[in-house]
Amino acid sequence: MGMFTKKLGIDLGTANTLVYVPGKGVILNEPSVVAVSEMDNQILAVGLEAKRMIGKTPDNIIAYRPMRNGVIADYRVTEAMLRYYIEKALGKWNFFKPDVLVSVPAGVTSTERRAVIEAAMKAGARKAYVVKEPILAAIGAGILIEEANGNMVVDIGGGTTDVAVISLGGIVASTSVKCAGDKMDHAIVDYVKKTHNLSIGDKTAEDIKMKIGSAVMVKEKEELKFEVKGRDFVSGLPRSVEIGTNEIVKGLQKELNEIIKAIKDVLHDTPPELSADIIDQGITMTGGSSQLRNLTELVKQKTGVKAVLAKDPLYCVAKGTGIALEHLDTYKKSVISKR
Repeated sequence: MGMFTKKLGIDLGTANTLVYVPGKGVILNEPSVVAVSEMDNQILAVGLEAKRMIGKTPDNIIAYRPMRNGVIADYRVTEAMLRYYIEKALGKWNFFKPDVLVSVPAGVTSTERRAVIEAAMKAGARKAYVVKEPILAAIGAGILIEEANGNMVVDIGGGTTDVAVISLGGIVASTSVKCAGDKMDHAIVDYVKKTHNLSIGDKTAEDIKMKIGSAVMVKEKEELKFEVKGRDFVSGLPRSVEIGTNEIVKGLQKELNEIIKAIKDVLHDTPPELSADIIDQGITMTGGSSQLRNLTELVKQKTGVKAVLAKDPLYCVAKGTGIALEHLDTYKKSVISKR
């Protein structure tokens, strides 16, 4: 371990990619988007710059999200994305190759895991490690995953919700559903269209979700209001309408049920000894969309198990990459590596 070895943790998410440096924290948080020119298949931009092009590009430029629903849809583009983030994190003049640890979805095949390792090596890593996302989320949330103790983590990201029970550093039972933040936003778009004849964009929907959204109905006096501006579906002219929290609860019903079902399915597959632990410890919720108001309340109502929101839920996986890099020997059971 030379003193010059840099360590980078990369949380490769469907919506955003975060780069974490031990001792410094999250130094980069950009959209997982790559702009590709159709004619010669050249990569034109990555991250924020590429996201600015979405929906505004000439026909011959495609803004592309290489991670679909938490799965890598295109390796060449993913490698380009990793290279961009590694170079950006290190700065131009760094001649020392970094050790890189990348998070991968719990459901990836061994082929896909190898491909991520290869991509990281090709993108300039000295050593590359991959660890499954729920394990990193648990480490980042401060759970002692190495102990003979069952812990359940529910990680709700942009593209997927990962539910896993972890004990002795490994995943005992897990599932991953393609229902998370993005799907919630679409549900709100649909709801506003159906009930108010108003056409809104995903960005507005995300705003509504964050500002007034809730997972359970609230009393009338606790209801928050939001003035939604969009385009009238019939006249095609701009119009605004006021929406309250409980409408959003209705709009999110189907998505929330899917997340609850995933949690129940995993609880169902959990060995009884570990179920006992989970009742004691509760369920830990991580990921950006786990911050939906009253979601922990809904989980408790539907499963009977208390749920707790982790500290800095958005950064748990990224933090986990940093902690795992600092203590590779502690977490060696969970790490797949290539030197």
